[in-house]
Amino acid sequence: MSSHHIVRDDQEPALIIANGAACSSELLDQLLEWSPLVIVLDSAVERVFELGIKIDVLLGDFDRGFDANYYKEKQYPLEVVHTPDQSKTDLEKAFDYLFERNIPAVNVIWATGKRTDHTITNLTNIVRYREKLKIVILDDHSKVFLLPKRFEKWYPSKTPISLIPIGHVTGIHSENLFYPLENDYLTIGYRTGSSNHVINDGIVIIEHSEGDLLMMECMD
Repeated sequence: MSSHHIVRDDQEPALIIANGAACSSELLDQLLEWSPLVIVLDSAVERVFELGIKIDVLLGDFDRGFDANYYKEKQYPLEVVHTPDQSKTDLEKAFDYLFERNIPAVNVIWATGKRTDHTITNLTNIVRYREKLKIVILDDHSKVFLLPKRFEKWYPSKTPISLIPIGHVTGIHSENLFYPLENDYLTIGYRTGSSNHVINDGIVIIEHSEGDLLMMECMD
């Protein structure tokens, strides 16, 4: 059974496994190695157990006759968290659980692909947790996270980058991107910053004044 690296004092991000399209074993193993806490949403638990992954928390609304005790017997110790609130998705409830435990950061996999409505919801709902958690959603083709008002990071040249607004974003400024933005704006459904790329090896700077802006580091 695959285990995961235990890091003291929650120094590394937790890992949430949702129930979208599976990622590669390479990405999964890399994240498991450094995750102090692995949470699985109830709809994905059978798929996860089939891979022999050791998990820490099973979370969900447990509908459709779900028997949590069955999974406790299959793997010990296992914390089972029943979250029946239907006004939030199970992924949002997992974010709430981490915030209540004072865990500041989380990586999320299996949150894209399969159903498009779930993918859109999972990607856009992270804006609600801007002040609570640092959230990164990953799959084999992209890494998605919410940008702070000023962002700086080193990238190799030609790295594909997309900037996707959630609603309307203003006062955008960029440096070292092929399609520059200078006191610009982006609006979902009308004008987005997809399919940009880094010009030169070095620091990319992205700033914005108002709104919520997603960064997508893409891997073609």
